[in-house]
Amino acid sequence: MNRRIDLIDLATTPEPQRDYVGHLSRLCDTLGVEHASYFAANPISGKMHGFTTYPEEWKSHYVAHRLQEVDPTLNSASRSVAPVDWKRLKRDPNYDRVFKDANDFKLPFQGVTVPIRGMFGEVGLLCACSSATDEEWTKLRRNIIGSLLNNAVHLHDTVMNSDPLLKTLSHPKLSNREIEILQWVAAGKSQQDIGDILAISSRTVEVHLRSTREKLCTISTAQAVGRGVSLGLIHPG
Repeated sequence: MNRRIDLIDLATTPEPQRDYVGHLSRLCDTLGVEHASYFAANPISGKMHGFTTYPEEWKSHYVAHRLQEVDPTLNSASRSVAPVDWKRLKRDPNYDRVFKDANDFKLPFQGVTVPIRGMFGEVGLLCACSSATDEEWTKLRRNIIGSLLNNAVHLHDTVMNSDPLLKTLSHPKLSNREIEILQWVAAGKSQQDIGDILAISSRTVEVHLRSTREKLCTISTAQAVGRGVSLGLIHPG
């Protein structure tokens, strides 16, 4: 039996100060992709939140046919810790159902979904797609994956922090030294540079960064910087 997943379009919520779709549109322009989407399940309410730059006709069709419950671009990535290229998705009936419908709407079929692990075990998913050829897409994906990882963290934390309870709960306890080192990373300093500045070894810097990544539930230092900024622990570099 499939679990019912209700979608809440954040673009229609009364939070005009948070222009989620506008942010995604600017991200598409910057990275050279056609469309982008973000989805995440609120761990308190269980509702799935989402917003996208896809046309209204596709959004209406997608929700009306409850494609979010079978969409492999979401389901496969939600079980992964690494970005999932849509070319590597299993060609099963769910894939055929979603991508056949998408093709009817003349939507791109090249894409990648970036999963983000949240502070409470929840998963955020940032998707980007393009009409590029296989060769063009391979090169484009390689060039934009770092930006997608950072933006996924930013979007996920912004959405989760819009809930007062989650905002109260989602502030990890970093030590002063961990915050200091993360701030230097945000400023563009290397581990060796930071070690020289703080009069500690680069190995000790890495130990602190590893602890910081674990506390912030991130898989890379770049993501830790993004989450540190979004949580107000450090300032942008």
